[in-house]
Amino acid sequence: MLDLIKKYLGPGTALVILVTLGLFVSALFMKGFTHDLLLEAAVFLVSVKLIIMTYRNTKAVEAIQCKLDKILSEEEHIDKTLTSIRNSQASKPNSRSKNEPDD
Repeated sequence: MLDLIKKYLGPGTALVILVTLGLFVSALFMKGFTHDLLLEAAVFLVSVKLIIMTYRNTKAVEAIQCKLDKILSEEEHIDKTLTSIRNSQASKPNSRSKNEPDD
């Protein structure tokens, strides 16, 4: 679990999680189970939602980066293939002369 937090969320987000959880628990003990607790719970849930959105955004960026890396590697492969074809065609002597018309 800690590896997940370190990898995707970072120390700043982990600190926000702990502070928010601490404030929520302290509000629970100070105010008890009253109407204000619903407000505190709503604030806590908004914080959790933002953290989940950050995690999902990080995963989406990683997926896009992976796809872009695949595209780049394919582009490099195609470029190498085209270069080798051009080099092989340039090294072959022309069987026709340049003055002969095409049929």
